Amino acid sequence: MRQSIQTHELSVAYGKALLLHDVGIEVREGELVTVVGSNGAGKTTLLRALAGLVRWDQRVHPHEEVRLGGRVWFLEERIDELLPHEIAARGLILCPERRRPFREMTVRENLLAGAYLVRSRREVAERLSDVYRLFPLLRDRARQRAGTLSGGEQQMLAIARALMGGPKLLLVDEPSTGLAPLVKEPLFSRIREVKEMGVSVLLVEQDAAIALSLADWGYVLSQGRVVAEGPPENLLGDEVVRRSYLGL
Repeated sequence: MRQSIQTHELSVAYGKALLLHDVGIEVREGELVTVVGSNGAGKTTLLRALAGLVRWDQRVHPHEEVRLGGRVWFLEERIDELLPHEIAARGLILCPERRRPFREMTVRENLLAGAYLVRSRREVAERLSDVYRLFPLLRDRARQRAGTLSGGEQQMLAIARALMGGPKLLLVDEPSTGLAPLVKEPLFSRIREVKEMGVSVLLVEQDAAIALSLADWGYVLSQGRVVAEGPPENLLGDEVVRRSYLGL
């Protein structure tokens, strides 16, 4: 199975704060891999680095001393020196934390914004049809302002908007943040379906139990370092990992 993404000694620092230190992860094509850990572990920073946003910070805020080290390969191409739109154009798409819809735009307009790099109208229409099949509620709410949706509905919109970009690897950042337990199950079921559609998924999530229940492989991040990795059942069965890093 070919590698979708791989990092080698990936490090990120903002000023004197070292947020990631020599992180090595790998996602193979067709896999759903999860990165779990407590708040402040570096999970969101990891996804931002993969999506090129740390590199962007380096260019627009040089006075902040943003430093990115290490290497990132996506589909066998090194991408750690590319800008975010160049990375997205290659099929690595980030679904950000806390949904971030364009609140005054309709659901449909939000979805079309996700396809801004797609030149073919036919392809945009096909992708819109695909996300409506995955999230029928969004078809029903197509003309509704995104800001009026519930938290769970906004998260579905965020994932659907990312899918409109045609990802080969979808990065999903903390999708369950702020959601009620009853909303989580159908949401994570849809994320599993994304993987079944043939899209590789790298899921960052604080709810370790539910994230590991979906994954083919898991990484545990603590204070910017990978402290454990392996099949989900091994991580969940390790009492030290459960108590010290997963809060279970």
